[in-house]
Amino acid sequence: MEKRTIDENTLDALLYLSRLSPESTNLEVLKSQVDQIVEYFGMLSAYDDSENPYDAYPSTTVEQLRNDAIVPGLDIPDVRKISDEFLDGYFRVPKVLGEGA
Repeated sequence: MEKRTIDENTLDALLYLSRLSPESTNLEVLKSQVDQIVEYFGMLSAYDDSENPYDAYPSTTVEQLRNDAIVPGLDIPDVRKISDEFLDGYFRVPKVLGEGA
């Protein structure tokens, strides 16, 4: 496997896209890091299964989807019967986060 590296134009484009300035960035370190990332993706391409990339995601036909059925909701008087903790259209629930969170 050949070792691929990025060229200066690509490095300049990455600097621009990441909003890094050449003056505040060690270009040799950045280039080395990007080259390592490119090398890693090169290793991953050895496991490429490009026959059909969508085989990993089973398709669902419209017939397999559930039918949407609109059912009536609860009326406010019925909701009030469920709990005593109902006030101004809302339920009072236990506190989940503590004071320090």
